[in-house]
This record gives sequence, structure tokens and C-alpha cells, in this order.
Amino acid sequence: MVSVVISVRIPKELKEKLEELDINVSEVVREFLKEYVEEIEIKRLEEKLRRLRLHLSGKIDPTIVAKLVREDRVRK
Repeated sequence: MVSVVISVRIPKELKEKLEELDINVSEVVREFLKEYVEEIEIKRLEEKLRRLRLHLSGKIDPTIVAKLVREDRVRK
């Protein structure tokens, strides 16, 4: 996996507190961003599903849609 460097300007006091608490900032930021991206992806998929439900209401069995969504989530 190729990686890139990002930088963020934070208050000096926060940096000192992070060091004082021996917090691995890289690890925390990496994990937060990973979870945040997953959260956004899920929200967007839920919105697409909502629109599909409106469009297909009465045309397809909702249990099939739910099963397909579950299978898709498991694959990720």
C-alpha cells in the first residue's frame, strides 16, 4: 500500500498535551480517518438505498434488498 503524508496545524498546548499523555498521533489520526470514511460510505449507501426504495417501491421484495446490502457489507 502506498501512503502519503498529511500535515495539520494544531495549537502548541494541544501538542504538548499529546506528548505528555504519550499519545501516538499518527495512529489515532489514521484510525479516526479510516472509521470516518467508513461512516460516510455507509451514510451514502443508506441514502442510495432510500432512493432505490422510493423508486422501486412495490416492484421488489425489501427482504431481497436487505440481504444484498448485508452481503455487500460483509464483503468489505
